Amino acid sequence: MDNLTHTATGLFLSRAGLHFGVPHAAWIMVLAANAPDIDVASLAGGSISYLGCHRNITHSLPLLPVMALLPILLVRLVTRKPLPWRRAYVVSLIGLGSHLALDLTNMYGVRLLAPIRERWFQLDIFSVVDLWIWAVILFALAGPFVARLVNAEIGARRKPPVRGFAIFALVFLVLYAAGRGVLHERAVAVLDARLYEGAVPLRVAAQPRFANPLAWRGLVETSEFYSVHDIELLGSFDPSRGRRFYKPEAGPEIEAALRTRTMREFLRFAQYPLWRVSPNGDAQPGTRVEAFDMRFGTPLDPGFMAAVILDERLNPVRESFTFGRPR
Repeated sequence: MDNLTHTATGLFLSRAGLHFGVPHAAWIMVLAANAPDIDVASLAGGSISYLGCHRNITHSLPLLPVMALLPILLVRLVTRKPLPWRRAYVVSLIGLGSHLALDLTNMYGVRLLAPIRERWFQLDIFSVVDLWIWAVILFALAGPFVARLVNAEIGARRKPPVRGFAIFALVFLVLYAAGRGVLHERAVAVLDARLYEGAVPLRVAAQPRFANPLAWRGLVETSEFYSVHDIELLGSFDPSRGRRFYKPEAGPEIEAALRTRTMREFLRFAQYPLWRVSPNGDAQPGTRVEAFDMRFGTPLDPGFMAAVILDERLNPVRESFTFGRPR
């Protein structure tokens, strides 16, 4: 999820009462709720390094006990005041757990077992940025401020219900996730129950849209092609109306591209890879080999994409990776 959602969730968890009397618990919780994203430092090595490091060991359960120390140490260093370490450690673990739980909900996924296993886990129920979650965050943050202004206007001395707004936001997040989960299963069932040009799907995925919980992007893989669909759960579904993208036959060009670091790293991440082999468009003769992760776009509107330029002897002369436009 985006860091606004992570930050607000950490703050709301502290306000809801999970501070356990720890001084500066809100700061510990907020820092912990964002700590796994320190992997952004890998951007210094280029986009493909970031792809390999992002949501890897800093987002894993095996490293969680170590990561939980960082927010506590930072708060202790800045405040220069003693902390109850055991309770502060529990607060930090809760903040870190909220980050992993939120990242698990979207289609990017998270490697929860790294470095023991490289398997990706994802629920595909939220976009990385969700409009409804942002709206509730804004409401829960603004609510106490508005209540304070109203109390001052009428001369009341009651404290604004900060805890109540925080609990409301957290309960909404849980119920919203449960509802999205039900809708996701419905969308997957719609995709899985159809034939596509007479072919049975090997696997299907339903991916959330930014704003409408009833609208999903359907992705179907068969032995010969990918099919991309727009799904409206309140409407009918016609499997023949999807956009088809056919898989090329494996050849020496793809094998040569697979020997590059960029392509190997990309395929560790891509769960629905599609290849495209074409003549190099530059003045230099050769072949361009591209791989797309169909979760994030198509060859017509690329998202995550790796490319390798091969010379006439199939030696790689240039390689690149791009995230594409935000989704």
